[in-house]
Amino acid sequence: MLTIDGSAGEGGGQILRTALALSTVTGKPFRIEKVRSGRPKPGLLRQHLTAVKAAATISNATVDGAELGAGAITFTPGSVSPGEFAFAVGTAGSATLVLQTVLPALLIAPSPSKLILEGGTHNPMAPPFDFLVKSFLPLLNRMGPTVTAELERPGFYPAGGGRFNVTIIPPARLLPLEMLERGAIRTIHARAVVANLWRSIAVREVNLVGRLLSLSDDALIVDEIHGALGPGNAVTVEIETEHHTEVFTGFGEVNVRAEGVATKVAQEARAYIASGVPIGRYLADQLLIPMALAGAGRFRTGPLSRHTTTNLEVIRQFLDVEIDLVEQPKRIWTVAVTGTRN
Repeated sequence: MLTIDGSAGEGGGQILRTALALSTVTGKPFRIEKVRSGRPKPGLLRQHLTAVKAAATISNATVDGAELGAGAITFTPGSVSPGEFAFAVGTAGSATLVLQTVLPALLIAPSPSKLILEGGTHNPMAPPFDFLVKSFLPLLNRMGPTVTAELERPGFYPAGGGRFNVTIIPPARLLPLEMLERGAIRTIHARAVVANLWRSIAVREVNLVGRLLSLSDDALIVDEIHGALGPGNAVTVEIETEHHTEVFTGFGEVNVRAEGVATKVAQEARAYIASGVPIGRYLADQLLIPMALAGAGRFRTGPLSRHTTTNLEVIRQFLDVEIDLVEQPKRIWTVAVTGTRN
């Protein structure tokens, strides 16, 4: 049985999610200790407990120690059973991170699956739904599967209550992905959404992003969302290039001015544009597991986050693959899965 140190690297929930995902894929049991010890509130929170239960459900696993606040669990998977599942976080915790946990095993399952996920869909520190649909899933689908997602209701922190549906049709095999060039930038759009808040907040945000990125008025979009359970605000910059679309998102917070949210998102977008790479820092982290499962592939990205390097170390504990990191001039990295380790 593998023993995973939950305090390693960035010491967050990604270590647990990656271990769960790859345990269900490989059938290798593991015990993780010091769960999320690098966070202000260590141990299992609701979204992490939901991820554990979801992984256990699809893989018919036996789990010891899975309860709120737990600092260690033991996970022994059985065989993966694709099908129709519903997983609810029960708080504003990220439902997209629950998807991240179960998706790898369902990508290589023998038949399709359908998921209903409830919880947060637009959360700080988690991939928002727009990022999944416009940036991650299109690249994943180039690897052979057909994965679609449909948003029924957004869920913002702290109310949550979001809901989305996912359909997963596995391929005969996962194909390598190569993303070394992004090509010319075709369009840039800025979109600000508000739910149960003043429309003027979104207007201020897109106007500032437009000025900072030199966008025309027709590239600025304001949306008022109806049906959300609580207030929420998000600002998204979508950069469509010849070969790929990157999405950058910021979230409104109490005591943070709209201009502060907009400025941060615009700065991230400008850094990506200046870098010349096709893959942004958040997407780099998301692509690691499917590329490792495919056994081959390459992409270029900017400086590697601690989140990404920590994720790599967990992957190496479960999968016998060679993952090379090569730094090029100007802090540009090529990440390459080159086959099985000797």
